[in-house]
Amino acid sequence: MAPAQIVLRDIHPAVAPAWWPPAPGWWIAAALVVAIIAAMWILRRRKIRQIRELEAMFDRTVDAAQTPAAQVRVMSELLRRAARRKQGDADTYDGETWLRFLDAGHRVPVFETDAGRILVDGAFRRDVDANDVRALRGIARTRFIEWMRQ
Repeated sequence: MAPAQIVLRDIHPAVAPAWWPPAPGWWIAAALVVAIIAAMWILRRRKIRQIRELEAMFDRTVDAAQTPAAQVRVMSELLRRAARRKQGDADTYDGETWLRFLDAGHRVPVFETDAGRILVDGAFRRDVDANDVRALRGIARTRFIEWMRQ
């Protein structure tokens, strides 16, 4: 053949790879995503279980007290136990210092101004209003769980 008679052929594109089965990198990526989702689910379940156990323990302990004054005393003891986890000497606070510590870090002071005030002397009163104890129980339970989880 003479050089003038050479026929050039066009370049043919390669065949696209099949989408299934995926490359090993995609299998590894999928396994990592599944492992991360499973780990997050397990941690979330553990957190929920811990909160429920703390709530049940708080409720059992407070319900075991016979009188409203005894319930205030028990809630104060539980809050002091939780406060030790936050700050070592917090269980030694009393009066306004104790209420300020309970409200520390929150925008709205609930212990210094609302039902939380009966923590100061409610355990020593002869008669405590049951509605005040119910209100205290809600805010004390929330703070107890918050501090015990830290």
